[in-house]
Amino acid sequence: MGEWIGRDRKARRCYGFDEVALVPGTVTINPAEVEIGWELNGERFPIPFIASAMDGVVDPNFAVTMGKLGGIAVLNLEGIYTRYDDYDSILADIAKASPEKATTLVQKLYTQPIKEKLISKRIREIKKGGVRAAVSAIPQRAEKFGHIAQEAGCDIFVVQSTVTTVRHISKAYQVVDLKKFCRQIKIPVIVGNCVTYQVALELMDTGARALLIGIGPGSACTTRGVLGLGVPQVTAICDSMAARDFYFKRTKRYVPIIADGGMSTGGDVCKAFACGADAVMIGSAFARAREAPGRGYHWGMATPHANLPRGTRIKVGTTGSLEEILFGPARHDDGSENLVGALKTCMGSAGARTIKEFHFSEIIIAPAIKTEGKLFQAAQKVGMMK
Repeated sequence: MGEWIGRDRKARRCYGFDEVALVPGTVTINPAEVEIGWELNGERFPIPFIASAMDGVVDPNFAVTMGKLGGIAVLNLEGIYTRYDDYDSILADIAKASPEKATTLVQKLYTQPIKEKLISKRIREIKKGGVRAAVSAIPQRAEKFGHIAQEAGCDIFVVQSTVTTVRHISKAYQVVDLKKFCRQIKIPVIVGNCVTYQVALELMDTGARALLIGIGPGSACTTRGVLGLGVPQVTAICDSMAARDFYFKRTKRYVPIIADGGMSTGGDVCKAFACGADAVMIGSAFARAREAPGRGYHWGMATPHANLPRGTRIKVGTTGSLEEILFGPARHDDGSENLVGALKTCMGSAGARTIKEFHFSEIIIAPAIKTEGKLFQAAQKVGMMK
C-alpha cells in the first residue's frame, strides 16, 4: 500500500475533507426524523458537538450556554481563566494586539502561574449554570489537576496534547500513567490527540471513555507547518474508526471517537461523521459566536509555547449567536451556520437514521467537489468561495 516517493521509500496516500464527497443514498429520510444524539460513558447528549478547549472559544459563560443548547464546552485549565481572576482585560489586550505582536503578547500573558484555586472556581461557575462541566489539561498536569477538578464537581476531564501516546518517554519529568489515571479518577476521561490505528487502540486500552482525533488541522494551529506532523482528517478518522470497531469486537466496550479540528462548515462536519466520528470538536466556527470570549479572535492552544509556538491568533469575526451557529437560521451563505441542520439534512439525504448508520455512507474521492461549476462564486468571492 502506498506510492514510491524515492528509492526504497514508500508513502501512503491520505485524504482531507476537501478531497472527498458523500454519495446520496438510495433511500432518503425526513431530516426532522433523524437522530443525532450520542453517548459518553452511558450519558446521552442531544447534539454531538463539543467546543474546543481554547481560550478564544470557551470561558465559563460560554460553557453554560453550550451546555444548555445540548452540547459540551471544554474549558482549558492552563489558559488565562486559571491564571487571572479578572480575565476580561486580558482578552481585550489580546484582541487589540497587532498581528505582528499577538504571539509575543500571548506568550508573555501565559507566563503568569496557574492558580489552583481558580480551577475550582471556574468549575463551580459552570456548574452553577446548571450544566455539565468539562475541562482539559496536558498529560503532565493531568493527575494533579484531575483530582482538583473532580473535587470541584467536574463531570468530564480531557487529557489533551499535540500528540498523545501511551508509551511516552522522558527523563525530565514524571510521565503520567494513563491507564492508572483513568482507573483512579471517578469521572469519564477523554484522551487525545492521535491520528493512527495503532495509537488509537493503545489509548482505548487505558480505559479512556473517548478519543480526540486530529493533529494540526485546526484553523489556528500551525503544527503542520512548524513540525511537519499530521495526517489529513478523513484518513485519520477512518483509521481510528477501524480501531474503535476492532476494539469493540474484542472487548464489547464502545469508545467514541471525536474528530477534533479542520471543520469550518457544515459540509466538513458531515464528512467527519460519515468517516466514522461519533462527535466533533470545533474551535473557529464557535469562536465566531457572540458568546465566545475572544472578541472575534481565536488562537491555538500551543500559541503561548515559550520556545516553539505551534499556533497563531486569527481573526474570525463575530457572525451570530451560538444558537444560530448550531441551529440557525443561517444568515450567511458559506455553510458556517446551522451546523445541526446541515448534519440532519445530509443524514436524511444519505438515508441514515442515526450517526452509526451514517458511518456506512458511501464516500468518493472527489477533489473537484467544491470547485466544479462554481466559477461565478469564485469570481465574486461569495458562497463556497469566500
